[in-house]
Amino acid sequence: MRDPYTVLGIAKSADTAEIKKAFRKLAKKFHPDQSKDPKAKEKFAEANQAYEILGDEQKRAAFDRGEIDGDGKPRYQGFEGFGAGGGTPHYEHFDFGGGGSPFTRGFRSSGPSAGVDPGDFFADLLHSAARGSRQTASRGEDVTASVTVPLEEAVSGGTARVTLPTGRTLEIKVPAGIEDGKAIRLKGQGHPGQNGGAHGDAIVTVHIAPHRLFQVEGRDLRLDLPVSLYEAVLGGKIPVPTIDGTVEITLPPGANRGRTLRLRGKGLPGAQGSGDLLVTPKVVLPDRVDPELDEMMQRWRDEKPYDPRPSRT
Repeated sequence: MRDPYTVLGIAKSADTAEIKKAFRKLAKKFHPDQSKDPKAKEKFAEANQAYEILGDEQKRAAFDRGEIDGDGKPRYQGFEGFGAGGGTPHYEHFDFGGGGSPFTRGFRSSGPSAGVDPGDFFADLLHSAARGSRQTASRGEDVTASVTVPLEEAVSGGTARVTLPTGRTLEIKVPAGIEDGKAIRLKGQGHPGQNGGAHGDAIVTVHIAPHRLFQVEGRDLRLDLPVSLYEAVLGGKIPVPTIDGTVEITLPPGANRGRTLRLRGKGLPGAQGSGDLLVTPKVVLPDRVDPELDEMMQRWRDEKPYDPRPSRT
């Protein structure tokens, strides 16, 4: 394993944010599901191993002190000799009792390491290595992302593509009737864990795209319904678009923008029942100037004035 700093392309003075940024960049570039590099799998694994060392404060400190290598394995120093005084110890074996290793029978030394039992030394060494390899597993961090879907897809369900901060692009299932701002949890799609720990999750927030007719308010939908002046005054049968198709309602005489009609069950579907469609009539005048209409309105203004904006105080 190469130096993890070299693998991630960062300086030894890099902080946690720089380390994470460098890892995410490489993970996105060499992810086996996306990269066409023939060595993408090896490079992705190498980057992951480097982040496992430098992304953990304790492991990073141990690497910087030379206690572990780029694979996270302990480095053994001073293994060349047992002596502490620089001399080479001289061992005289005894009591082999019919053969066997001197390390299992005992020995004596005329050098500065006299009295040291090599069997104990190797046992301690192996025990220390085992302790070093038994690191506490920790779960990886969750990641967050968002996706915007059409209203029709939020109503009936479907699929959507989302790119995660890890660099991976997934096709997720959008459940029917999902509300704007609700989140979907994708198990195991977050950052990798440490020391064999589980991956974190991906939390994807779903937003509903603006619609040309309807405004989304939780599970309710709101609609401004254009009506003619005579329909607003006289009332009548009016076609109304809904997410299920067109229905016909009876508009009462004198309907205006200040009155809202509620069509129950015509909103977004849900486990606890569908929302409603709130219809507000909106008077639309003719595009062309009509002299008769102008004359009538002038007469109304002069003979039957009224205030459409009464004081609310």
